[in-house]
Amino acid sequence: MKHSSIIGFIFCAINSLLTAFILVSSSNDGPFYDSTAYTECRAEPEKPLYSGGMLKDEEASVSGGDTLRSVGARYTPAYILHNLTQNTIYCFSIWVKIDGGSTSAARVRAKLRSDNATLNCVGSVSAKEGCWSFLKGGFLLDSPSQLSILFFETSNDDGKTQLEVASASLQPFTQEQWKNNQDYFINTARKRAVTIHVARESGESVEGAVVNVEQISKDFPIGSAISKTILGNIPYQEWFLKRFDATVFENELKWYATEPHQGKLNYTFADQMMNFVRANRIIARGHNIFWEDPKYTPDWVRNLTGEDLRSAVNQRIRSLMTRYRGEFLHWDVSNEMLHFDFYETRLGKNASYGFFAAARELDSLATLFLNDFNVVETCSDERSTVDEYIARVRELERYEGGGVWMDGVGLEGHFTRPNVALMRANLDKLATLEIPVWLTEIDISSTLDHRTQAIYLEQVLREGFSHPSVKGIILWTALHPNGCYQMCLTDDKFRNLPAGDVVDQKLLEWTTGEVKAKTDDHGTFSFLGFLGEYRVSIVYEGKTVNSSFSLSRDPETKHVRLRI
Repeated sequence: MKHSSIIGFIFCAINSLLTAFILVSSSNDGPFYDSTAYTECRAEPEKPLYSGGMLKDEEASVSGGDTLRSVGARYTPAYILHNLTQNTIYCFSIWVKIDGGSTSAARVRAKLRSDNATLNCVGSVSAKEGCWSFLKGGFLLDSPSQLSILFFETSNDDGKTQLEVASASLQPFTQEQWKNNQDYFINTARKRAVTIHVARESGESVEGAVVNVEQISKDFPIGSAISKTILGNIPYQEWFLKRFDATVFENELKWYATEPHQGKLNYTFADQMMNFVRANRIIARGHNIFWEDPKYTPDWVRNLTGEDLRSAVNQRIRSLMTRYRGEFLHWDVSNEMLHFDFYETRLGKNASYGFFAAARELDSLATLFLNDFNVVETCSDERSTVDEYIARVRELERYEGGGVWMDGVGLEGHFTRPNVALMRANLDKLATLEIPVWLTEIDISSTLDHRTQAIYLEQVLREGFSHPSVKGIILWTALHPNGCYQMCLTDDKFRNLPAGDVVDQKLLEWTTGEVKAKTDDHGTFSFLGFLGEYRVSIVYEGKTVNSSFSLSRDPETKHVRLRI
């Protein structure tokens, strides 16, 4: 075997992977992002990430000096930070322990006060007395700050709670370094090396055969919500189908839509939308079976109590899931239960467990989800911290009645301004559950102009696509005559808005482009492709062979052997 052939083979197969690794690991381009996360309280803290980064060998300040006095003594310990730079992404982590006070558990929030701004939450953790809990987050500043204070606030603080900290770390990333890290994770989690072998019937390798490869479907679904407005609207359907292979019905499956009056079921629009999904081979999420927010519960249901409510609930889940058994990839069984508790208040704490158990029995092949907001969008919402979400999942899994088989967690993702360091840190924590994570309702606030929406949307999409625990993304962008919930991708003439352009760019970027080459002197051709389904054709001496193959996630090279 010639040395040049060996080198060429290796280069073709893993060039992109090596390039990404070099980009994030070389000393000139900064550190490799550390995805380590812990969600269980520990007897002793672990070592700091990045060996502490900017906080290496730094001790927290606990004195009452003038600088700290401006923050407030109850927020010490604190870290004094000098010369933070603009648009740098800072990843922060620390171990905390609470002692004393009137509570055995408390939420600890990290806050940052800079020269020009106060960030109310750059990371949080649900801490317990007597053991160490891991807080992970981060921040970005719009302007440089010569002097900043990173400090902590404890919920339920009666003035007696003592906070200890250890293994603090603050690691800066430039925008380019952050992107390089994302590209590395994309190359390792979303792609796989392929080698195509071409041989004659006799087994002899064929050099110079023309290889054409085309990706025909993607392993990673990216879709958009739809509503009944797509029915009969051919331009809308064409615009949608040109882009998306996944969807969710915005409102048409919700209880208030299917049974606005007791006993009078109406699945007309949902059925028609399901026909559209079937006809176009789209995967769809079922959203939702129960919504814990009383505001979105049918009026007649709100007036029920006791066994009457229990009977109505049972009829609802059985009617919905028997009608659409096997049709939906997912079901959001309980929607926004971190924020609201309509059913659990009236039917008991085990109500959600009962919902999941019934859903599992009625549609055993569907993936069952919790779904909630403000888990990755912020850490300022005390009802939906990442630790609260994880605790709720584990509570359902450990339920004394035998536990519920939890399949996945949904993150709505209604962002105003994303904090990408915090978003990634919270995804790191959710990854410890070892179940699929979906971004289920992504949009950017309508309080921002279209250009800003597009900039922030790209940040969110890249964070989601580059995190290995995320298995799919749905945009909350169903189009109505008066616009969309918060963010539209197109105007009413189906001309892309800036956010739509971003989506199109990402869809193109995250698809294996046309691959055309000739086999080398060993009859092989190698490339790195996005996961999914492929068609391949081989042309040699007037003969053509067509075949197909799949790329699933695996560190090993996929070998496709063809004879001509």
